[in-house]
Amino acid sequence: MSITPEIQEKLEKLQEKYAAMGQDMLSYLDGLLHADYLTYWDYIHLDTLLSLQTPKTHFPDEEIFILYHQITELYFKLVIHECKQITEHESLNTTFLISRLKRINNYFEALTHSFSIMIEGMEKEQFLQFRMSLLPASGFQSGQYRMIEIYATDFINLVTKDQREALKNSPLEDQFKQIYWQDGATELSTGKQTLTLKQFWKKYKKQFLELAQQVKTNNLWQSYLSLEQDNEELKTLLRRFDVLVNVNWPLAHYKSAVRYLNREPQEIKATGGTNWQKYLPPRFQKRIFYPELWTENEKEEWGKAWVDEVLHSYD
Repeated sequence: MSITPEIQEKLEKLQEKYAAMGQDMLSYLDGLLHADYLTYWDYIHLDTLLSLQTPKTHFPDEEIFILYHQITELYFKLVIHECKQITEHESLNTTFLISRLKRINNYFEALTHSFSIMIEGMEKEQFLQFRMSLLPASGFQSGQYRMIEIYATDFINLVTKDQREALKNSPLEDQFKQIYWQDGATELSTGKQTLTLKQFWKKYKKQFLELAQQVKTNNLWQSYLSLEQDNEELKTLLRRFDVLVNVNWPLAHYKSAVRYLNREPQEIKATGGTNWQKYLPPRFQKRIFYPELWTENEKEEWGKAWVDEVLHSYD
């Protein structure tokens, strides 16, 4: 085989590349010669991935439950990947922010639409039995989801609703003590912290605080403020993200809880003892990442129409 001008050009560029790193190109070509061909299953570690489902019971639908939550965490990782690109960008511009917000919204759209797997995709009696083997674990303990919230907004917007005004000028550490999600992990009978929350704090609290400090001036909201604030496409994408994360996603969980945990005359407790009835409905928490982008009426009615629609669908 003759050395064509195209091959010669590539070899010269490779030589320049490795020379700049103080490396010998011929050694790398030897390595390439002896390396095996890459396969799809090796590249994505397929065998390992498919071995990560370890049900605790004999109920077949528990595997669905595990797989769906693993898929969810992979989507969360994709969202965090985009958030990091935004917050770490050295010269952020509107075009880049718009492109990454579109990706983020696509991920959450897919997640929200896929939640029917949890709502309709398992037998209720199987779920109510295998769930008892999962105590005190809970989806509440998704650290990646909390990181997405921290990346998304100024931290004061994650403070429990009745403390936001009082703490708006307080140090971040004081705001953190009033983080909204604590309200969802209190024991229904005593009001004390659940073991679910205690485990969660032990694993993630330091990491959450460090991230909150890290993105205090470059979270998604601050990134928006540093650019063209009159860009309507950018506003629309931020508003959509707000609804997806703070209304549609918790509402999808609420629909699932209503289906599996709502049993008259008394609701069944969640696996972590979490107060899902008051924690999940968006209208109770009024958690809004970008309150400046919504009218007073929109904020007052936050999530109400969606929750009413779900409740009526189960009447």
